[in-house]
Amino acid sequence: MHKQKVTKVAGGDVEPIRRIGGQVRIMLSPRNVDATAGFLATLTLQPEEFVAEQYNPYSDKFLYVVRGDVVIKVDGEPVALAADEALMVRRGQRHRIENHGETEAFLVFQLAPLAPRPELGHVDVEELPFPDAPGPRVGG
Repeated sequence: MHKQKVTKVAGGDVEPIRRIGGQVRIMLSPRNVDATAGFLATLTLQPEEFVAEQYNPYSDKFLYVVRGDVVIKVDGEPVALAADEALMVRRGQRHRIENHGETEAFLVFQLAPLAPRPELGHVDVEELPFPDAPGPRVGG
């Protein structure tokens, strides 16, 4: 039997992505661990920060709030999430993540399955907070 490589990734070793808002760290992906079914990332939002509205045409997004409180607007409807609560956003649903609290929010999220090509993974539907910053590099 062929032994598979095991790769450990530390959040502090992953460059944060700010383009869509907050700080996104792609932890496990096709690019760094040869993932084939999806990818795992973290999101840190300071008070009043947000992730610009988007949708994922090929993937469901699974979100888990580790600490803090956020509001996730799904197709315009607000859903409040606190620490130790989770939400699944189905493929095609528009969603925006906002931190209206007074403390930092930290979330873990997974997208699955992967889009056929990385550039098809998500569609931005509002102006990005940092449009000139580099975008996520999940695969390719």
